[in-house]
Amino acid sequence: MENKGQVSQFILEHFKHFNAASLVDAAKGYEVQLSKGNKMMVTLAGAMSTAELGKSLAEMIRQDKIQIISCTGANLEEDVMNLVAHSFYKRIPEYRDLTPQQERELLDNGLNRVTDTCIPEEEAFRRLQDHIYKIWKTAEEAGKRFFPHEYMYKMLLSGELEQYYQIDPKNSWLLAAAEKNLPIVVPGWEDSTMGNIFASYCIKGELKTSTVKSGIEYMTWLADWYTENTKDNGIGFFQIGGGIAGDFPICVVPMLYQDLERTQTPFWSYFCQISDSTTSYGSYSGAVPNEKITWGKLDADTPKFIVESDATIVAPLIFAYLLGY
Repeated sequence: MENKGQVSQFILEHFKHFNAASLVDAAKGYEVQLSKGNKMMVTLAGAMSTAELGKSLAEMIRQDKIQIISCTGANLEEDVMNLVAHSFYKRIPEYRDLTPQQERELLDNGLNRVTDTCIPEEEAFRRLQDHIYKIWKTAEEAGKRFFPHEYMYKMLLSGELEQYYQIDPKNSWLLAAAEKNLPIVVPGWEDSTMGNIFASYCIKGELKTSTVKSGIEYMTWLADWYTENTKDNGIGFFQIGGGIAGDFPICVVPMLYQDLERTQTPFWSYFCQISDSTTSYGSYSGAVPNEKITWGKLDADTPKFIVESDATIVAPLIFAYLLGY
């Protein structure tokens, strides 16, 4: 327990069995990967940004314990929304008791609910809209095209949003990523709020669809990145939740090996998923890691971990361990 703080020591002392023990095993396995010089991809599903995972994730990025992120469009934008509109968020701990009429009242008040937390539409979405539109339009007029996350990086690094900051910026994981120019993959960006807003401008004829690079371009970029970064070391895969944030990037390995016939492509060097998805319904998000062997994503001897629990609890604890807290 050398160089470990009180949180880590508590975890090592008390997390001895079942999912608690899996959490410890996964954290130690992650640490081993980094000690070997391997890189780590972290994937973010669900509403991890609205859960304020940035409080620990940002420091993981700053300390070079994450080398690439795959996230949904929602997680990409919701970290920035929390940064600029945090005091307008409304928490509803009794959300299970809401009637349909009460839900409608939240909508009428411009509050979009994610479990127990309501995102304020006017202060969050609309506060960003004018700024991001100008960046999209400037790029288009210059004949340039960028990925969704690159536009968000430009907006954050411009300093234009600093006037709105309502939390300590050190707790924004996207700002930490922007400052490091961390590679990010955002599959399915089109279904996010910013993706919907961009589509609305395209429908009105104010922007071209080609101004934002596509998911296929993300995949071809990731193929090159994976190939380049596995020349000397491996790349681990740390999946928070399920869905497209994990499904999309993990497929780059079988694509390289099978479809491009680059048979020297190494498997992912580590795999961990935090999930409470049920496996018995044909759910890919809930599939045990061994199933991924049959799809050419993991090897028989790849270190594999699954923690069947709430990611909002598990991920910060694993990050705390890796940060030595």
